[in-house]
Amino acid sequence: MEIFGLHQYIKDVAHRLAKLGAFAVAPDYYFRKGDLTKISEMKELMPLVNAKPDAELMADLDASVAWASAQGGDTRRLGIIGVCRGGRTVWVYCANSPKVSAGVAFCGSLVDPPGQKTIWPKSPTDLASDMKAPVLGLYGQADQGIPVAQVEAMRTALAAAGKPAEFKIYPEAPHGFHADYRGSYRKEAAEDAWGQMTAWFKTYKVLS
Repeated sequence: MEIFGLHQYIKDVAHRLAKLGAFAVAPDYYFRKGDLTKISEMKELMPLVNAKPDAELMADLDASVAWASAQGGDTRRLGIIGVCRGGRTVWVYCANSPKVSAGVAFCGSLVDPPGQKTIWPKSPTDLASDMKAPVLGLYGQADQGIPVAQVEAMRTALAAAGKPAEFKIYPEAPHGFHADYRGSYRKEAAEDAWGQMTAWFKTYKVLS
């Protein structure tokens, strides 16, 4: 999910995945900080989400996978998607978990802000050579927080490491172009990206 808590958009994405045949789980990995859907001020929200250590995040995701397996989910065909901050999570988890079959990152940040090294030891770009699953990166050309140059640097790092990955950059699409409840939404790009995600997961047998 994004940084805004487990709100209706994220639940809708999970429902859409379920309709494709997935056992879809949307864990609230900021639950220890309270209900983030109730916080509207970014100055209050960002310190909370930026305090989430990667080690704790990976453990929470592992616990989510174990829970899904216990409920009858087929975790031999494990996929992960994420939007915005959740897109960063996709990259980091695919570098840490050998159980993931494939990942899809919508607008996932690739270079961490300074001052986060103690809790986020490596950015996605730093982890390029550690990727254990193929990732599809879906980005907006007009994303002011993730320049195209960073996406291209990640593409180059993955290729140099021999890691399978693909990228699609949508012209004029801003950050959060898939979020249909915000002004950043771009219908054509969002619908194409969803199709790209579906095809990617079918290629790697996450979806039938």
